Amino acid sequence: QVQLVESGGGLVQPGGSLRLSCAASGNMFSIYAMDWHRQAPGKQRELVAAITSAGSTAYADSVKGRFTISRDNAKNTMYLQMNSLKPEDTAVYYCNAEVQLRRGEQQFHFWGQGTQVTVSS
Repeated sequence: QVQLVESGGGLVQPGGSLRLSCAASGNMFSIYAMDWHRQAPGKQRELVAAITSAGSTAYADSVKGRFTISRDNAKNTMYLQMNSLKPEDTAVYYCNAEVQLRRGEQQFHFWGQGTQVTVSS
């Protein structure tokens, strides 16, 4: 049906940068809000950043000023530019999208499989 595929994770030193991508594919009418979540070992999954289809954004306090969320609606792709990374940013990062499969029907949420981000020296 709808698939979300994240990419761009990896190992980076503190202070470094990474850019995550989330590409949506499948049969769908429209994508509404998209967001990034993360889950560190032993912790609950938390919302990192969100973006509406119109481009309005919101960020968790812990990443404000360091992370930037964006999207390319023509490509059904969302991005997360992460700068000044800290060890506490280490987590599996997941993307989520609110998708309308057919015109006039309700929206559903879909999740990607996650991509590991490790910040360590």
